[in-house]
Amino acid sequence: MNTASSKWLIAAAPLLFVVMWATGFVVARLSAPHADPLSFLAIRFPIAGLLFAGIAAALGAPWPGRKAAFHAAMAGAFLHGGYLGPVYWAVAHGMPAGVSALIVGLQPLMTAILAAWIVKEAISLRHWIGLAVGILGVALVVWPKLQMGMTGGITPLTTAVNVFGALSIAFGTVYQKRFATALNLASGGAWQYVGATAVVLGFALAMEDFHFDGSFNAWFALGWSVVVLSLGAITLLMLLIRHGGVARVSSLIFLVPGVSALMAYGLFGETLSAVQIIGMAVCAGAVLIVTRRPARPA
Repeated sequence: MNTASSKWLIAAAPLLFVVMWATGFVVARLSAPHADPLSFLAIRFPIAGLLFAGIAAALGAPWPGRKAAFHAAMAGAFLHGGYLGPVYWAVAHGMPAGVSALIVGLQPLMTAILAAWIVKEAISLRHWIGLAVGILGVALVVWPKLQMGMTGGITPLTTAVNVFGALSIAFGTVYQKRFATALNLASGGAWQYVGATAVVLGFALAMEDFHFDGSFNAWFALGWSVVVLSLGAITLLMLLIRHGGVARVSSLIFLVPGVSALMAYGLFGETLSAVQIIGMAVCAGAVLIVTRRPARPA
């Protein structure tokens, strides 16, 4: 890839990442009636890993040594297995896709705290203000749907499982920045999916029957998950982590809830209230606060 193309990709990566990442919650909802959630991921992750390995071989990419491969697998266990496993399980057990995205939208605060502790990133006052505004926006969107008696899928268990998924991707993001950011995207990605597969396969064997009905929706969800999410979105995430601070990268997650909720509304009829739309706008404002570059003195 030439320098101009590389610069264009890096510049466009945030927008592409948000749109791609948002479809992940829609795919979780689409696949839920047709496949067991953890079993679905136990099929998806090895395919994605093999594709990354094939790309690495075709490009002649260097393969990590034993220690680096371990770090890549650990990062993948948290970034993919520990994150998507709980999210897919919660959505399959009635959590609306839009609400799931909104809960995961709290991840930037978790990431910022972990980054300050583990990676020693400086957290400015502007950043904390942006995070606080973002959390307010997420709360405005989530609150109207957190009616336990009104929506059976939003239960303490599905909510707690979704929060665990947010914690997992927050830790995985920081772990990737701390231990595995210098790895080749293709060969490192292959090892990431080794770790991710180990997590979901173990739980799928213990909890599920590997149901996959072979319908069009099931195959479409699997294909989209592998190509657009596992290859496209994850590669963009690794580029963003490599070229930006962890806390700043994670702030993009604030845009995902609104995009996911709009997709869920269009595809599944998940409704949006005026308060929720205001909350999405507040989330977008938070991203602007956190990601804008301070003006240089004249």
